[in-house]
Amino acid sequence: MARRPTSGRKKIPIAKIENKDRLQVTFSKRKSGLFKKASELSILCGVEMAIVLFSPTGKVYSFGNPDVNSIANRFLREKPPPQGSSDAIHMVEARRIAKVHELNMELEYLLNQLEVEKKRGKALDEMLRTTQSQTVCEIQRLEQQLVSLEELKKNIDKPHERYGIGT
Repeated sequence: MARRPTSGRKKIPIAKIENKDRLQVTFSKRKSGLFKKASELSILCGVEMAIVLFSPTGKVYSFGNPDVNSIANRFLREKPPPQGSSDAIHMVEARRIAKVHELNMELEYLLNQLEVEKKRGKALDEMLRTTQSQTVCEIQRLEQQLVSLEELKKNIDKPHERYGIGT
């Protein structure tokens, strides 16, 4: 069976992708490929490296060998940043502070939700206990009524036996 010739890999034009879905898919695939190549390079050559990416949605992704912070600290110690890059450092720091603030707000919201759910759980437990005790009382009352009805039936049946009615 002869194989049909395929067109193989095609060269794509290097231009910004406008379709948001295709952009995200391409970013994800290329990001994982880039991190894989960086990992291979660091293992094969024994180099230390760091890569920081900001996705189209604004999320931060990083890769580092041994880790991003140690590489960044080493870079900043060995080579003082040029004059214009202090703005970039301030922007990164401001972004980090904003992210920490955002995460703290989310944590506070989740803790409040947890507290509300705990109170709701306690209220439901109390309602369950109350309902159970009411059910026990209702069962006891019904049992007493059953005994009373049985006694009433016996009393009704006794006059018939006494006077020979119904036999």
